[in-house]
Amino acid sequence: MVGKVTTSAFGGEVSEFYQRFRRGYPPEVADELATAFALTRDDVVLDLGCGTGQLTRALAPRVGAVLGMDPEPAMLAQARRATAEPNVAWLLGADSDVAALPAALGPGRLAAVTVAQALHWMDHERLFAAVRPLLRPGGGIAVVTNGEPLWLQDTAWSAALRDVLSAYLGTPLHRTCGTDDASQERYANALAAAGYAVSSTVVEYSAPLSVEEIAGGVFSAMSPDQLPGLDARPEFTERIRAAVAPHGPVRERVRVRLLTGTR
Repeated sequence: MVGKVTTSAFGGEVSEFYQRFRRGYPPEVADELATAFALTRDDVVLDLGCGTGQLTRALAPRVGAVLGMDPEPAMLAQARRATAEPNVAWLLGADSDVAALPAALGPGRLAAVTVAQALHWMDHERLFAAVRPLLRPGGGIAVVTNGEPLWLQDTAWSAALRDVLSAYLGTPLHRTCGTDDASQERYANALAAAGYAVSSTVVEYSAPLSVEEIAGGVFSAMSPDQLPGLDARPEFTERIRAAVAPHGPVRERVRVRLLTGTR
């Protein structure tokens, strides 16, 4: 989220922007996870904090079933509408609900728990401990970050975007959403302390970004009360266009970081 977080931060129109403009994951990401946890078509995976299901859908062809779990009903509604895979189910719940899952699933039933671009919302130390009884031998937990926020990347166009957003919100932007090195190290140390064997890998790719995609990505990271009104959005988008235009066609270099802990 950009700036201050509010209740139902991903509700309403924000969930629509999230589904439409948040990047999905290249096949290599699911391949890396399948290798890390030796996933088969007999396995069940829980995608926690699944949002509108970008990673959930990427995992579906690799396993028997994927459970997408999120605390925001609007995000799950978008996920359901966007998903054709028959082996995906959606659960309303947060990281604090994971401890109750063994009663429903049975111990050792999950091959993996994935948390994509959402761990910064969670009590990660408690979560890592709660996940262990759910995992089969060789299973584990994966913390996945799908690149850095659009406004915090080390490029001229990102710096220009950051200036526009800082002016609009009236505050500097610093939230990294867990993508920074310090957060990754903190998560890795917590996984090791919880008894997991820790490893990491990176999948890199690049893709063009239109101004409309940049604006949509920004709107997907705002709370509903931060969104510009309908009448103000075209002007806001033009401000972004004017800011990034001097830096030529925008192409985002994305580093998908996969931090895994194996039981």
